[in-house]
Amino acid sequence: MTEQEQRTGRDESEEERADRMWGEILQEVRVAQMGVQILFGFLLTVVFTPKYATLSDTDQAIYIATVVLGAAATGALIGPVSLHRLVSGRRIKPQAVEWASRLTVVGLLLLLAVMAGALLLILRVATHDDYVPWLVAGVVVWYLVCWFVVPLWTRRRHTE
Repeated sequence: MTEQEQRTGRDESEEERADRMWGEILQEVRVAQMGVQILFGFLLTVVFTPKYATLSDTDQAIYIATVVLGAAATGALIGPVSLHRLVSGRRIKPQAVEWASRLTVVGLLLLLAVMAGALLLILRVATHDDYVPWLVAGVVVWYLVCWFVVPLWTRRRHTE
């Protein structure tokens, strides 16, 4: 297949497409990075509050798992920046865009887990009610719909 046959929608070379996509990924990652960094920072302070010592073993385990997931999400969402810096000038931007995209999706999945863990912990501490897991499951489904189902449905419906 020739380069012209591979083009769809825009008249851009592979390098121009990679440049455009790189800029788009960085904008997307900035939004997710901000959210995960604020949430992670908040989570790091919880262990230093007097309330932490009164948490049940289960709640402390949820907290620890959520902090670890927060650290992993932060790493995945900052990964594209490091990737770009370390491969810059090597003429492999299309491959860097592909890996940055993968890191971003992994980061979003981890962010989803962090949000679920934080919500679970907060609602367990605030209410002690049996319906908490159902509320958290509902929010997780909502995130999945907003972050993955709608975009994938849109991609499938509006691309050949």
